[in-house]
Amino acid sequence: MQFAVAAHTSNLQATSPAISADDPLVLVAALYRFTPLKDFETLQSPLQERMDAHELRGSLLLAAEGINGTISGRPAQLRGFVDWLRQMEHDNHRPFELTDVKWSGCDELPFRRARVRLKKEIVTMGVEGIDPLQSVGTYVEPQDWNALIEDPDVVLIDTRNDYEIEIGTFEGAINPNTHTFREFPEYVQENLDPKEHPKVAMFCTGGIRCEKSTAYLKECGFSEVYHLRGGILNYLENVSPEESRWRGECFVFDSRVSVDHRLQAGQYSLCHGCGWPVTEEMKADSKYEHGVACPRCADQVTDDQRRRRRERQRQIDQRQLASQESSSQRDSQSLPA
Repeated sequence: MQFAVAAHTSNLQATSPAISADDPLVLVAALYRFTPLKDFETLQSPLQERMDAHELRGSLLLAAEGINGTISGRPAQLRGFVDWLRQMEHDNHRPFELTDVKWSGCDELPFRRARVRLKKEIVTMGVEGIDPLQSVGTYVEPQDWNALIEDPDVVLIDTRNDYEIEIGTFEGAINPNTHTFREFPEYVQENLDPKEHPKVAMFCTGGIRCEKSTAYLKECGFSEVYHLRGGILNYLENVSPEESRWRGECFVFDSRVSVDHRLQAGQYSLCHGCGWPVTEEMKADSKYEHGVACPRCADQVTDDQRRRRRERQRQIDQRQLASQESSSQRDSQSLPA
């Protein structure tokens, strides 16, 4: 099967989806755009102010190479922000006009605050000179992905971290056993060879890591390098569960922890001790303590760490209780007499 080489942009939708009666209570947008940003620091304040004005929560990263982040809010407010972002003028052009956005929904805000942060890279690989705008792998649409990964000559690699792969991945995918994306280049150098592995397909959550991983492989001399356009989230949105080669749930970096094939909040929560996903079965284990440890890390937690984590969780519980009581008081005051 042949796959057309796309342009250096991977935008999935030029405008935000129309407002619908079926909108979730909270809309989530995972977005990124590789684009040269001169004086990118000057964009921090206007972006922060606009996020606050739209009452959004989440995080945006700015660097000289572009923008990346996941943000959430009321559907109309979030769509308005994304439309504004795409029309935003900077250095006599609209750098974010073709921003890639994946949409999903949930019942409550998955972030507690809004932040715009300045970074050296919008996704950290740590290799100088890797530029997805100059060289990148071949984008493969979700509808074509199954045929590609069923090719026995294709090496399928999950570029995400081990704790993400723990809860879901594609059939037959290789786990590089990385803890951070910075470790991926070392995995490539030690395990892949352009002569032995002429066809390599890669995927990640929303597509941004594969922009750099495919660019890196091209730099290393690999000729046939493919990546899933829009990542796992785009695949789950566009491929039916009956035809899907995805197994499990998809890890996301917000309070939902994971989403299922319908892009709804999944069954996992997060251990605040080790940062790995936790199932309901693990919560029933005697070694599990909310906010402190799970069966995976409990034996490595020192008494001092356990004490400090319990105190931290106690403070979190107190703040949440106070917030709930304040919300209940506001609701009761707004009821008609």
